Amino acid sequence: MKIKNSLRALMGRDRNNRMVRRKGRIYIINKKNPRYKARQG
Repeated sequence: MKIKNSLRALMGRDRNNRMVRRKGRIYIINKKNPRYKARQG
């Protein structure tokens, strides 16, 4: 999983990306293409 300062650029790379907030962290998850997983915070 990538740990990024800014997730905005990653969000636009695939249309299946979803932004999820869990326990104060922001995650990008992608069921169809899991290599786009990322975390911030």
